[in-house]
Amino acid sequence: MKSKKMIVYRILIVGALLILQVTWLVLSLLTFSNISPVVNAVFRITSIVVLFIVINSRQNPAYKLAWSVPILIFPLLGGMMFAFFGTRQPSKKLREKLNASWKKLEHTIVQEPGILEQVEEESETVYGQVRYLRDFANAPLWKNTQTKYFKSGEENFPYIVEELKKAKHFIFMEYFIIADGRMWNTILAILKEKAAAGLDVRLMYDDIGCLRLLPQGYDMVLEEYGISCEAFNPFVPFVSVVMNNRDHRKILVIDGDVGFTGGINLADEYINEKERFGYWKDTGIMLKGDAVWNLTVMFLHTWNALRPTDTSFEVFRPHAYHKEHYESDGFVQPYGDSPLDLENVGENVYLNIINTAKDYVYMFTPYLIIDNEIATALTLAAKRGVDVRIVTPHIPDKKTAFMLTQSYYEQLMDGGVKIYEFEPGFIHAKCFVCDDRVATVGTVNLDYRSLYLHFECGVFLYRTSSVMDVKQDALETIAKSIPVTRDMLKPVLQKVLIQAILKLFAPLF
Repeated sequence: MKSKKMIVYRILIVGALLILQVTWLVLSLLTFSNISPVVNAVFRITSIVVLFIVINSRQNPAYKLAWSVPILIFPLLGGMMFAFFGTRQPSKKLREKLNASWKKLEHTIVQEPGILEQVEEESETVYGQVRYLRDFANAPLWKNTQTKYFKSGEENFPYIVEELKKAKHFIFMEYFIIADGRMWNTILAILKEKAAAGLDVRLMYDDIGCLRLLPQGYDMVLEEYGISCEAFNPFVPFVSVVMNNRDHRKILVIDGDVGFTGGINLADEYINEKERFGYWKDTGIMLKGDAVWNLTVMFLHTWNALRPTDTSFEVFRPHAYHKEHYESDGFVQPYGDSPLDLENVGENVYLNIINTAKDYVYMFTPYLIIDNEIATALTLAAKRGVDVRIVTPHIPDKKTAFMLTQSYYEQLMDGGVKIYEFEPGFIHAKCFVCDDRVATVGTVNLDYRSLYLHFECGVFLYRTSSVMDVKQDALETIAKSIPVTRDMLKPVLQKVLIQAILKLFAPLF
């Protein structure tokens, strides 16, 4: 109860401080602009300069448009607003730390010879995808890896518990959300036991992701248990866009050769122990073998940026403790995405799958807030005869995001895309499956935050047994969903106007 009160107080204080800062900023700018014509002219010229900077930047056109409108409508405030909120990259300090950490790690992430060539012999289109991830996401392709797909959090959770109990050397965890409840308390008990036994137990959680769920200073509570803990990009109640860059990844690595990722956070709604928006549909994947190294490197990259701990990384490799080779289950390629550069890896993986699909592509996403590139790719695929199906929630977690999601239905359906709403509740899964050959399971939503602002991860799968498991789950989920029809899209003037405004500014949300 004390912990819950502390969380409530923290939210109230933070909210009040942010409101005061925004009010002060707006009033200050208006006051200064009225002091003299000279000051007024300086603000207007500044906004014009900023507008040219925005237009000539290498940003998504939708992002440019979203910023151009307020700059043109509010020339006194627009330029200053962009100065405060316009950058999409993390703070300079965080960027420098992450870049320094990567320099120590980059030599460890090397493509094993011969594997890409095997894919090239089988499929030129898939080869293009895996080569892209190797070259632009620092993500080698692996064999000697077993995969297991989970179609729900409650199916995934027992495997997490089982593998955690088996841990003998180290446990690395990186999650967007942690919340008190059966799921987290079960895991925490194991982590405390393992830390007491001398294992290297490390945990990262996103500070804003947990703002309403954990008391301030929770990382120090875990440190007292012997668990090394870092809160990513700690929230400071100061108005700044750098707070938008969140760690949305879900990574669990055990002893270097067992890894988990997917959409599942560490809170009870993810295992349907707690009901929030009907049935909570989520997915995950477990890897055993060589490909786990990519997940380990992602974790170590961020960890050593926040807390420089390691000088050597060999002890964390998949075969440091597990000497036997795992049997190959197709080709496996875990990958990460970050706002450190203009390489939109998560979006490009999705686009490559859509653009090379021949028979079908099915996808799960909690939010369908897309740019013109994805919308065009989806409709073009459908027009060339590909069976394109998208499953979104029927019971939303955020009404604004749901209105935006629905605003894209008509455009996509006009192009031949089939859309379904998951009738039992909320679907939080982020999966694509295509042509019985490829799939991806991860953390990347089809919205601007995931695609451009957050640190994300996923696993690209080619000819693994889990590809067909994803397909089977997609078909079962579609069978439980409501097909969106024209009658469901009857326009209501008020709703249409709200959606139009939301759509214009969607890239800024």
